[in-house]
Amino acid sequence: MEKVELVEVDAEYAGQRIDNYLIARLKGVPKSRIYRILRKGEVRANGGRVKPHYRLQAGDQVRIPPIRVSRSGPDLPIGHSFTRKLEQSVLYEDTGLLIINKPSGLAVHGGSGISHGVIETLRQMRPHDRFLELVHRLDRETSGCLLIAKKRSRLRAIHAQIRNHEVEKTYVALVCGHWAKRRILVQVPIKKNELRSGERISRVAADGKSAITRFKVLQYFPDHTLIEAVPVTGRTHQIRVHAQYAGHPIVGDDRYGDHEVNKLMRKRGVKRLFLHASRIRIPNNIRGTGSEIRVCAPLDKALQVVIDRELQE
Repeated sequence: MEKVELVEVDAEYAGQRIDNYLIARLKGVPKSRIYRILRKGEVRANGGRVKPHYRLQAGDQVRIPPIRVSRSGPDLPIGHSFTRKLEQSVLYEDTGLLIINKPSGLAVHGGSGISHGVIETLRQMRPHDRFLELVHRLDRETSGCLLIAKKRSRLRAIHAQIRNHEVEKTYVALVCGHWAKRRILVQVPIKKNELRSGERISRVAADGKSAITRFKVLQYFPDHTLIEAVPVTGRTHQIRVHAQYAGHPIVGDDRYGDHEVNKLMRKRGVKRLFLHASRIRIPNNIRGTGSEIRVCAPLDKALQVVIDRELQE
């Protein structure tokens, strides 16, 4: 495009994140460039600056700046090992929904120096699926259940269920020290800050947004506790921040964890964040049967080996 383009958003795209909208519309533009123009405020919705997570509404006027779009050549190739990981990670699929067991270390989407994330790879792997969008996000370091919508109607329906707290996501984590059994709820506000690099940092703050996480002790070990965490709200890094606030940071957490513990655990084989989205429950399946979708994602071998070792000590 050689000049500014003003686009009115159709009802079909209502609810879609603006970064994903631009990525789909500006094929051939590097994702790093798309996130840069968003960060600099060159993309506007209804005359105002918006962040990448802004969700479009029908009738929004989106300003797209002049930008070079390369339409020649195929998509960048994706490594075979990456695609094989995703092929083997499918836990559930129907006509409108895909649930995978996302491996740790894979970003859910490209950006910030990452050319391909899970969603971009799935779109290349599944050209017959005309619509593929993330229903929610998982941190790059977190593994486990990740929802991808195959129909816009399904995306909207599950988003409505999430807003109504009807979708239950359960995580398991290994934390430092012995978590008190009586501490089953952490309810402190969280404030998110975004650094110039695009990195997101969250912290407990009185002027933050309400955040609630339910915790349950699963197993005590000599120096650690295996816990279950159910986020009632969905703030950035919520479980990690609440565990840190409770005095029991998650093992392997380079951002909110204990540096010395992480160093020791790396020597024992824990080379990643020990946080895993183990189960998800979606009520009232859209297929009209009234049944629930319940999916469990097994721990990867690296984490299971750590648990087995802890049980032997």
